[in-house]
Amino acid sequence: MLAFFTALDNLVWGAPLLILLVGTGIYLTVRLGLLQVTRLPRAFKLIFAEDKGEGDISSFAALATALAATVGTGNIVGVATAIKTGGPGALFWMWVAAFFGMATKYAEGLLAIKYRSKDANGEVSGGPMYYIVNGMGQQWKWLAILFAIFGVLVAWLGIGTFSQVNSITSALQNSFGWSPQIVSILIAVLVGFIVFGGIQSISKVSEKVVPFMAALYIIAALIVIGFNIDKVIPTLVLVVQDAFTPAAAIGGFAGATVKEAIQKGIARGVFSNESGLGSAPIAAAAAKTNEPVEQGLISMTGTFIDTIIICTLTGLSILVTNQWTGNLEGAPMTQAAFASVFGDMGSLALTLSLVLFAFTTILGWSYYGERCFEFLFGTKGISLYRTIFVLMVALGGFLSLDLIWIIADIVNGLMALPNLVALLFLSPVIIKETKSYFDRHR
Repeated sequence: MLAFFTALDNLVWGAPLLILLVGTGIYLTVRLGLLQVTRLPRAFKLIFAEDKGEGDISSFAALATALAATVGTGNIVGVATAIKTGGPGALFWMWVAAFFGMATKYAEGLLAIKYRSKDANGEVSGGPMYYIVNGMGQQWKWLAILFAIFGVLVAWLGIGTFSQVNSITSALQNSFGWSPQIVSILIAVLVGFIVFGGIQSISKVSEKVVPFMAALYIIAALIVIGFNIDKVIPTLVLVVQDAFTPAAAIGGFAGATVKEAIQKGIARGVFSNESGLGSAPIAAAAAKTNEPVEQGLISMTGTFIDTIIICTLTGLSILVTNQWTGNLEGAPMTQAAFASVFGDMGSLALTLSLVLFAFTTILGWSYYGERCFEFLFGTKGISLYRTIFVLMVALGGFLSLDLIWIIADIVNGLMALPNLVALLFLSPVIIKETKSYFDRHR
């Protein structure tokens, strides 16, 4: 089974999808005039601006919900596994994916507001399935249905449940010896209480937890890097060198080709920041705003925070402490990097960060999957979706790590395809809306 899913993973994440993902970002970057650089200061100002418009939650809450889903195990476990298998060069390709991914995330947020609608319960519904149908036309509904099916599968089998629960259970087992099975059932109970409260409940938890957990992790990682400040420049040189030349075997690191560095870096980067996946616009659609461009700019900051800041800090922590050359992998590798400076307290701080990161990702993805499920079956099926989601969370502590990450990678890739087709098809709308907005606000 593992061999079959590995082959399928390599097929899905082959050259065509990587070229489509990065290519879409490059195309939008050029057409939007390097917007992710020139408009980034304005984007950060807009996060805290007063909300003006219809919606279910504030723009800040929408960003917090999206960040809750993206800032997760990909930032800690995903970065560690990318470097372990692809070498230090994988971090460089994460940066490349994130830089161009910011333009993609901007486009997703813009379209989410422009083409959103309301469901039978009066709640806002939006995301790729709605901008496909409302923007591209009814003849493309089959593509929207495909996206929604893959979205539910990612929520139930991918980023939303198994990989997050497994990361929480393995971290707690590693730190305290707690049983993964019991922990996963306890997480499921807690998730159930919040998830059945809907987007208002999820966003309230995200607004409070996300800023706290991100700040805690960033400060701890900066201290680890600060203690090894003399190694930062040589490490950055190594990252760039290994991005274009094969990474030699050192210690417990078996070596890696440039192809592996590119594949693991981009795949894990997308797993972490979800640019091009089509997930974040589902949360963005619920924001209280009538300006698609403004929500696009706010959405764009999510990729910057997630990958350019948090993933970079994780990668540098692992590299400057030389943990990547050891025999550890995944969360224990990052824990060892923190423990090298903080001792046992470092492992505990990382465990707390990982638990919070993964838990909020579960909440964010419960909402994404719910909107996809509702698109397919209507509002009457929401309780059934939530029940299955909670059961899948409970199962997370009973599965093996290798299979979990491979299944998550496969369904991620399949979800990205319909969304990227829609972004390219609707790119004239994105460009027109952007020009119109900045002409009005010059």
